[in-house]
Parts: sequence; C-alpha cells; structure tokens
Amino acid sequence: MRHMRIQRGGRPRSQGGRPRSRVWAAALCLLALGAGAAEAQEAAEAEDAFDPFPRVRVETTAGAFTLELFANDAPLTVAQFLRLSASRFYEGTIFHRVVKDFVIQGGGWSVDFQERAIDETLPNESGNGRSNLRGTVAMARTGDPHSAQNQFYVNLQDNVALNPRPGRWGYAVFGRVVSGMEVVDAIGDRATGPGGPFRAEVPAAPVIIDRVLRVTE
Repeated sequence: MRHMRIQRGGRPRSQGGRPRSRVWAAALCLLALGAGAAEAQEAAEAEDAFDPFPRVRVETTAGAFTLELFANDAPLTVAQFLRLSASRFYEGTIFHRVVKDFVIQGGGWSVDFQERAIDETLPNESGNGRSNLRGTVAMARTGDPHSAQNQFYVNLQDNVALNPRPGRWGYAVFGRVVSGMEVVDAIGDRATGPGGPFRAEVPAAPVIIDRVLRVTE
C-alpha cells in the first residue's frame, strides 16, 4: 500500500506520480481537445454535405421538369421548399394560375380547390441578386413582402418588373428550370377560364403535381 507524503510548500503527491492537479488538468485538456476535434469533424461533414445547388424533379400530369435551387442566395426559401417537398406537401396540388407569356403558379390549391397553406411565412429574400428571368422559379406572395408561404411560380419570360427596386420589395427568385422547360411552356399555353374561387386564369384541364422529388442529376 502506497502512502502519501506531505512535501513542504507542496501539495499531496502520490509516490512515484504527478501532482493530482496536473493529472486532472492534463485529462481535462485531452477531453477538451477531443471535443473540439469532434465538433470540427462534424462541422466539416456538415459543410461537405451542404449542396449549394440542390435539384428537385417536379412531376405533373402534363410532364416533368427539373429545378436547380439557389441555396446560397435564398437559404431560407430553399430550405422551406425542400422541407415541404420532402413531406409530400405538394402532392395533389395544381397549377391554379396560368398567364400566357407571364407565369405559371401553383403549390397552394388542390384539384377540388381546397386551399393548402402553412402557417410559417418567409422573410423576403428578393434582394439576393437573382432576377426574375425566363425559366426562374420564385415565391408567390400577397402585398405583404414577407408573406410568402408555399406557393411558387415559374417565369415564362423575363419579368424584371418583379425584381426589387429602391423603396420596393420584389419577388424572391430561388431557383431555375434546368430541364423540361418545354413542359413549363406547354402548361403556359393551356386554355384557361374560371375555376373554384377564381374568375379567370385557371387551366381548363387541371395540371396536377404528382410529386416533387430530390434528385442528383
């Protein structure tokens, strides 16, 4: 059995060992270094996993098109759109508004015109440098600039009037069509009229979103 020695001017020291305080300090340093290394590794893995241009395939009864999203430029909007897509929110919704040579808009009404909406609204990200050009996708909203929820639209032509201006908010572009623009154009050419609560601009033959899938193409 080993005994403690009391050294003058010192602390109890185990014979043949280091002072306890130094042992504990060394142990804590090792734990801290280990935790820091783990956090650094997790951060690196998260950075590697982050995709600045995620893609989704929008499959409809009129055909499919693929969107490339701008996660760096509109991070909040893209995160919400991906979350809604993953939860199958958009399945069974329609493109309820079609304006030739302007936009097709959807994601907010079912085929029997039951409104589908979420409670969360998005901060307006229209000042991200992305313009409402042909083939881009952006968030629809009311007159309140921060009222966007789940409805989106695809521009059928350059609609720069929807961009922000000094003293006025714009409509937040968060992606673009990278394949299947011919499908978007075909939807934009459909005959329209009244439908549900809308007096006009509703496709006579419904265009239903079957699903929105994350893809790696």
